[in-house]
Amino acid sequence: MCCFSRKVTSVSATRIFARLLPNNRQALVYSMHLDTPEDVAMILPIPVAAGSGEDAVKFHALDEYPEFFKHLEALFPKPPVTRTARMRAAAGLTKSAPLKVVEVGSFNASFVPTVNDFARLDSQFRLPDDVWAKIGAYSKFGFAVFKLRKGSSKVHPMAFDFPTALEAKLFFPTVHIHDGAVHALAEFDHILYAQPGHDRGVDIHQWEESEALASRDVSIQKAKGLVAGSAHVYKRRMYGKLKNEDVIVAAA
Repeated sequence: MCCFSRKVTSVSATRIFARLLPNNRQALVYSMHLDTPEDVAMILPIPVAAGSGEDAVKFHALDEYPEFFKHLEALFPKPPVTRTARMRAAAGLTKSAPLKVVEVGSFNASFVPTVNDFARLDSQFRLPDDVWAKIGAYSKFGFAVFKLRKGSSKVHPMAFDFPTALEAKLFFPTVHIHDGAVHALAEFDHILYAQPGHDRGVDIHQWEESEALASRDVSIQKAKGLVAGSAHVYKRRMYGKLKNEDVIVAAA
């Protein structure tokens, strides 16, 4: 789920990377272009393992690696554009105590262990309680909260890892709440990148495998080790009006 504490003008070019890590942890890296008239919080529900404490989530500053997703995309060279593809494109047919706050690059971040702990955040950076009542599926989730500044900008990659409650599965927070309401359908402009883990792949349906290992184009050092250089990356595009739900990928 990608939701905002206040109504935003627009969200586009969303990119999400997910990787299974050792010791039942998952890494997530998130970027987008955001246009918002006021300071706002982006809230990402995550399936944390039961009993996880307030220090369960580790945040990583990737402000010095703004090309993170550009380098991931370089692993998927674009095929030559055919005359038919150009014609289709031209025709428009392609589509309690305060919570701990951490400085992560150019923004602040917090981990909210449960829905009830949102009361410990400033009201500007949380959703109304009735929103959570409508989406009870997140009652056992934790929440990564990023406080973003007003204006129109490309948000540098936001990265963290957490103890996951999902065994051998990758979780992508893709449910939309951009206006305080939960809609059955939402407009997607997403590209998902996945590394399911050592010697694992994903169901090839809807996913494309990189032609090379990640280390060919991605700086593993700048990525703080969140990307496995010796493994391939899988990619899925999500564009247009789609069912408003999170994406969960089982490792093959």
